[in-house]
Amino acid sequence: MADPYSILGVARGADEKDIKSAYRKLAKELHPDRNKDNPKAAERFSEVTRAYDLLSDKDKRARFDRGEIDIDGNPTGFGFGGPGGGGFGGAGGQRGFRADGFEGFGGGDAGIDLGDIFEGLFGGRGGFGGAGGGRARPAPKGANVSYQLGVSLPDAAARATQRITLADGKTIDLKLPAGVEDGTQMRLAGKGEAGPGGAGDAIVTIRIQPHAFFRRDGDNLRLDLPITLDEALNGAKIKVPTAEGAVMLTVAPGSSSGKTLRIPGKGFSRKDGSRGDQLVTLEIQLPEGDADLAKRLEGWTDQRNLRARFGV
Repeated sequence: MADPYSILGVARGADEKDIKSAYRKLAKELHPDRNKDNPKAAERFSEVTRAYDLLSDKDKRARFDRGEIDIDGNPTGFGFGGPGGGGFGGAGGQRGFRADGFEGFGGGDAGIDLGDIFEGLFGGRGGFGGAGGGRARPAPKGANVSYQLGVSLPDAAARATQRITLADGKTIDLKLPAGVEDGTQMRLAGKGEAGPGGAGDAIVTIRIQPHAFFRRDGDNLRLDLPITLDEALNGAKIKVPTAEGAVMLTVAPGSSSGKTLRIPGKGFSRKDGSRGDQLVTLEIQLPEGDADLAKRLEGWTDQRNLRARFGV
């Protein structure tokens, strides 16, 4: 029987933190997006995910440790044991029969209903030809499969549709949820591994990528915008990039470096569907070695003490 502890490379007594750490390391190494030409890596990725799904579930892990289920969550069948001989009424009423977590019976269990014992194995009491009414144990679903989806900062702000390729080669277009953040998880029902009770789910973790000139500030999107000296002195209408394309922005005459302008509704979405703003900070950039500018300013000085508040 496949051993999930060996698959993840952890000891049987490993805690949740160690198990999660081992899984993340292996999932990163074996992810199909990193191993497109290595089918064995995809198989190993699925195996690692199955092992983690079992060990991260306390109930399933305990049942596996007791030998009641296998790595896929299926019953392991029945075993006979216990001292004094036999699961069927050994000396002293020993309880030896086990089937999917049910402790068996011995001489002291008079009048027990066999339909209850085999209900989980044979789909209910009907498996013995008795009257209906027993509850059939649902067949286990396939394992969930984890994915990492890199999303650009502007796409995250605008909630742009993203395309992801699943392990089976199929592609799906995803609409990012309102309030998306780095680490947000999306569940795609039925897109995991196949199983007797239906397919598991695909769990997609969003990873927002750094950007060359945008940066996130809470629900706002920030941008440092270079402008020329004449645009600052005389004012101008200039194009400014946003998460959804360029817009025109008015720079007032006499604007200084460090002045911040606000473009409403161009930031990140919130969970209630509203959006933050884009904050544009002006940066005046002087040309280097411009003789004409130097000549125009020759003899002129700004008499203001701009550093008086520093006490210097």
